[in-house]
Amino acid sequence: MFLPKYPDSPTPPPAHTHTPAAPAPVRRSLPSVSIDQKTVVALVVGGVVLTALLAAVAVTAISVAVAAVVLRSMLRDHQRR
Repeated sequence: MFLPKYPDSPTPPPAHTHTPAAPAPVRRSLPSVSIDQKTVVALVVGGVVLTALLAAVAVTAISVAVAAVVLRSMLRDHQRR
């Protein structure tokens, strides 16, 4: 009978050697930005204006949808007569 031949050393040699990585580059901090009261007021006013515009668009869309439903109902009743 044939018996398999086993290698002399049971563990294979490492496939690659570990080389230390280069040190990570130093991160530079961003310059500080000074936020004054005028900037905060401008942002708040801008947010209020944008919110009001969004509400106006929503109200307009709802009213157009209601008008379309009413007109469709009126036209349907008119065509039945």
